[in-house]
Amino acid sequence: MSPATALRLTWVQPEDLLGHELRQAAEDGRDARAVADIEHRWRKAGGAPAPVRAGAATTPATPELRALAVQLLDELDELNELDESTPRGPYAEPTALPEIRALCGTSWPSPDPAAEACLDRLHAAWLGRAVGCLLGKPVEKLPLTGIRALARATGNWPLTGYFTAHGLPPALAAAYPWNRRSAATSLAENIDGMPEDDDLNYPLLNLELLRRYGPGFTTRDVAALWLDELPAGRTFTAERVAYRNLLDGVEPPRTARRRNPFREWIGALIRADVHGLTHPGDPGAAADQAHRDACLTHTANGVYGAMFAAATIASAASGTADVHRALRAGLAVVPPGSRLARAVRHGIRLARTHTAFDTVVDTLHATYGTHHWVHVVPNAALLAAALTHADGDFDGSVTRAVSGGWDTDSVGATAGSVAGLLAGTPDTIDTRWTAPLKNRLATSVADFNGTSFDELARLTYTQTTPPPSPNPPSPVVGNRSAGAERVGTTPPRRVR
Repeated sequence: MSPATALRLTWVQPEDLLGHELRQAAEDGRDARAVADIEHRWRKAGGAPAPVRAGAATTPATPELRALAVQLLDELDELNELDESTPRGPYAEPTALPEIRALCGTSWPSPDPAAEACLDRLHAAWLGRAVGCLLGKPVEKLPLTGIRALARATGNWPLTGYFTAHGLPPALAAAYPWNRRSAATSLAENIDGMPEDDDLNYPLLNLELLRRYGPGFTTRDVAALWLDELPAGRTFTAERVAYRNLLDGVEPPRTARRRNPFREWIGALIRADVHGLTHPGDPGAAADQAHRDACLTHTANGVYGAMFAAATIASAASGTADVHRALRAGLAVVPPGSRLARAVRHGIRLARTHTAFDTVVDTLHATYGTHHWVHVVPNAALLAAALTHADGDFDGSVTRAVSGGWDTDSVGATAGSVAGLLAGTPDTIDTRWTAPLKNRLATSVADFNGTSFDELARLTYTQTTPPPSPNPPSPVVGNRSAGAERVGTTPPRRVR
């Protein structure tokens, strides 16, 4: 088979993984001499760096080079296993929950006795997640300069609405092509309901996880659900590696470490919403639940990202917190000396210091520009900065999150979830955002395809802890003008 027709499966080819692992091992603070020796052997043999933005290089490696990549990945895995329980350079970044809680100490948050589940807030959160994700989809993978240029050329900077190709000069469109998977469904002129995206698939999976196993689920339960309900082709980065490891017979939590250079990327964070939504006012319990989920695929900062998001969302879901209190709750479950905690604090400080958000973004990119665009550290810093700078305002939160670049749809989605909770009801989110969603989403997960957002809110409400009233009030179902239509609620789905 010629290179032009060879199947290039993304995020799992050994020769592509190795470059990412070398960078991750260096970021982890592993044995620098050992890592440098492995990198020297790889480069001497003709090995290439990791692909900059794509999941696979365009040209397959030779059989000899691929075999060497497998050998070196296993050597790096062994090195990582040896270092797993030792401090990483200047950082204290354990993965085990007891050690995380010990480092957090007395800052670990207690439940808010005044908090209560609210169907309208949950409805707004699901809508907000979809809006933020959809806004960021067409510019995912584009550099910051490209995002700004495309928006300015169409009169949409600062961002006030979904991206459009109308009026875009051909030369600029060629220089910064839209995300090819998303443009057909997520540019303003193409939106017809919420298209499928992993940033919605994973919260849907976790809703099914709670329906099937309850809040006491284990990491193995997460794995079983994935194998049952998640198509392998809908996984990316750490999730794809962990999925492959499961098929190879590897047990959790080693699924997160074996040949997995993406273990500190953003994947676990984007799965965390439902853990927070179902624990309104209890950030600690939300973080505990997110930890059990995240350990299937991630370690250290990758796990902290999920815990941070879940705790922030749980606080925002309480009805008693503003965005700043919610972010403090998120930080309270993250080891304070970790890289993720430092990045979040840095993002918040910048947002409080600079009036112009572009200045905040430029400073973040100068600080974290060596990280991959899907790494959790820069994206968590951007998320915190966007929410802080917008003071929790919905429009300001999602547009700032997406305008900051990096993993645009993922950061936009989580910002939209938090800001939707703070908005309180669906009707407070402008219809220019929600009407194109047509109150339905597409997915290949379980039997959620076509489900309405008010139905998702109801299903989430039934899973809140402690259990809410068995007869919740009907959610506010607004935002259906300008072409939006209410899709009938789906019938009850199977619970295995």
